[in-house]
Amino acid sequence: MNNFDFLDWPFFEERHRTLAGALEHWASEHIKPAQVETRDAVDEACRSLVRLLAHGGWLQHCVFGGSAGAADTRAICVVRETLARHSGLADFAFAMQGLGSGAISLDGTDEQKRRYLPRVASGEAIAAFALSEPDAGSDVASMQCSARQEGQEYILDGEKTWISNGGIADFYVVFAKTDPSAGTRGISAFIVDADTGGLEIAERIDVIAPHPLARLRFTECRVRATQLLGSPGQGFKLAMRTLDIFRTSVGAAALGFARHAFAEASQRAVRRKMFGQALGDFQITQQKLAQMATAIDASALLVYRAAWLRDSGKTITREAAMAKMTATENGQQVIDMAVQMFGGEGVRSGTPVESLYREIRALRIYEGATEVQQLIIGRDIMKSLQPVRSA
Repeated sequence: MNNFDFLDWPFFEERHRTLAGALEHWASEHIKPAQVETRDAVDEACRSLVRLLAHGGWLQHCVFGGSAGAADTRAICVVRETLARHSGLADFAFAMQGLGSGAISLDGTDEQKRRYLPRVASGEAIAAFALSEPDAGSDVASMQCSARQEGQEYILDGEKTWISNGGIADFYVVFAKTDPSAGTRGISAFIVDADTGGLEIAERIDVIAPHPLARLRFTECRVRATQLLGSPGQGFKLAMRTLDIFRTSVGAAALGFARHAFAEASQRAVRRKMFGQALGDFQITQQKLAQMATAIDASALLVYRAAWLRDSGKTITREAAMAKMTATENGQQVIDMAVQMFGGEGVRSGTPVESLYREIRALRIYEGATEVQQLIIGRDIMKSLQPVRSA
């Protein structure tokens, strides 16, 4: 699991190589994959991992802004890939602290940053990002959750669903329509503390790879106007800026899962005996290993190209979509091949490749499903062709 040759690529600086080595050493000692069978156990495991990551100093890499400086997308990706190789829930705990606080880092006032970011980095507060709704996932313009201003307050009404850290978060960054007639230009963002009156956990959602998830309901939920993030009507742009950072890192998490599966498959190829020889002596096994290794490298190149471009100040809408789409789709294929190489053992509950099979599936959906990434890429290509089409 410890092949760091890719860190010699020109995308990285010495600090990224140092970070990867230090985190790998720490994770090997502190992160132990655990089977969490009940919702309460999942919630507590996630809280414990947030505290553990904070104590190790790793959350500083996903909480930025103010004195912490700009986001280092490559560092975020290196951390997510490394954690994902050790534990899907550890990766989740890290990523959601970043995604949930990212909009504050990008566009929060000095007071908002002082109030929330240090608590997120120290593990004292758990953050969540509330964008999706029952009828508005990737189609953000269909959002129904509303926020109307009355004096020095905004009143939120509506629902959010598939909210990671829902039910355990201490605050939510919530996107709601302040001008229903303006489409995406009428969306604003708010910081809503979990104990705010009118906010309730309407449903806890169970999924195949256990993580804290929930549906939120807002009923006459009053928040101070000082909880508005950025300017009114700028919420959609803020959400997309946040996702541009963390969408690339979803590909990095998929890389971590895929590298773990490849390591398991490689050991299986060497150790498993069939018909008087090792499984890896069969040509068809070597072909599968070749496909897996190539898919992993192709994904890594796209992920770290996107991260490097963003850190260089470039807009990476197309590159982030390519990275997320390719790494998650390739990760699914790599893990599926690993399961196949294990035969019956590959589907035994609790084995590494079975757990990875469940972990990878959601990555092809959240933060924009593969089909949405294809639309983003295609539209960007057509936009670039406009001068040619007009000629």
